[in-house]
Amino acid sequence: MELGNARFLSKLFTPLTLCLVLLILLSSPSSTEAYDSLDPNGNITIKWDVMQWTPDGYVAVVTMFNFQQYRHIQAPGWQLGWTWAKKEVIWSMVGAQTTEQGDCSKFKGNIPHCCKRDPTIVDLLPGTPYNMQIANCCKAGVISSFNQDPANAASSFQVSVGLAGTTNKTVKVPKNFTLKAPGPGYTCGAAKIVKPTKFVTQDGRRTTQALMTWNVTCTYSQFLAQKTPSCCVSLSSFYNDTIVNCPTCSCGCQNNNTNPGSCVEGDSPYLQSALNGPGKYSYTPLVQCTSHMCPIRVHWHVKLNYKDYWRVKITITNFNYRMNYTQWNMVVQHPNFDNLTTLFSFNYKSLTPYGADINDTAMLWGVKFYNDLLMQAGPYGNVQSELLFRKDSNTFTFDKGWAFPRRIYFNGDNCVMPPPDAYPWLPNAAHPSIRPLLLPIMFLWIVLPFFTL
Repeated sequence: MELGNARFLSKLFTPLTLCLVLLILLSSPSSTEAYDSLDPNGNITIKWDVMQWTPDGYVAVVTMFNFQQYRHIQAPGWQLGWTWAKKEVIWSMVGAQTTEQGDCSKFKGNIPHCCKRDPTIVDLLPGTPYNMQIANCCKAGVISSFNQDPANAASSFQVSVGLAGTTNKTVKVPKNFTLKAPGPGYTCGAAKIVKPTKFVTQDGRRTTQALMTWNVTCTYSQFLAQKTPSCCVSLSSFYNDTIVNCPTCSCGCQNNNTNPGSCVEGDSPYLQSALNGPGKYSYTPLVQCTSHMCPIRVHWHVKLNYKDYWRVKITITNFNYRMNYTQWNMVVQHPNFDNLTTLFSFNYKSLTPYGADINDTAMLWGVKFYNDLLMQAGPYGNVQSELLFRKDSNTFTFDKGWAFPRRIYFNGDNCVMPPPDAYPWLPNAAHPSIRPLLLPIMFLWIVLPFFTL
């Protein structure tokens, strides 16, 4: 029997079979690749346009286009890095700068802007002198999402590269691109040479083109960005007094023994000293002590029921004392968004990741100069809106948690939802956790008379 099994295995694992298995493993996507079902084509594309040759290199305009529908880059902004293919240096930059100059001791007289083999680039701040600016620069690295503000969904800078090639044949594209926005989360592919970009003059009568162009595509993964979530969801309704809070320890747990100073009570006399203590100028969250420990909580309240309509109130609360969320946005999935009638004090855009036939995903964000800035934790650290939906007689119900959202994202990150069996239930329906307890009682109530006869 053992000999027969050995012969069977030897036939099974032939060289051809092993080659096929190896090919499948190598061609399968790695765990670091990102895919967003709500924005399957979303990415950040970095385009290099070589605009002119210099005696020892070239001048290029680098532009980052944010083609993500709802995920933007917030403060403290993007950081772009790469590794030079040869021994290139950066002579000068306009609209951005490197974080370090590196060792330029071998140069006499004219000192390069950066001599590092792996430079890191950051955007300049607003208010930079005009002679140091270029179009789409100097926004402190903040880039809007494509849906929210397409006019500000790009960032550019100009770089003069030396000790490089001076023709299309001798120039070597950089490699090992990295993008932090502001932390990890993005994975960038290799640079690919594409057709040169064409530029049309303002009068539309002449077209010029870059001398050489290459693109780099970066995609986002929340798993790579952070190990813990950054937001959670709580629920309530007019037909039930129960308020379903965020799940305990959604974004971490209070533990002053192993992680002291990770949170602070809102009424603590030491609040100001905690804000001015270590990490004052960092973006590490300092959150209010709560059971969920999340910087952001989204509360969904089923407020009113009409004959043909129903109303929901949404409240976003900031528990982070170190962060004002500029140009925040939220994505909500609910089947009744195909009949959204009125939206108060928020902007709205429908997302259709599954095709035009399914309209159950909405992107919401604040009105400019009104509530597009979510202030830090405190009395003003919240924004609110109400949504009015038209009922569909074929699908509408308050039963089994149908009125609550399926998923919620804040600033592109998936928020922790309460478990479905904890949702507020209708008064005339027993809670799922109670029904199993009633079964033995009902059984005894039915069979007990037979034993007493």
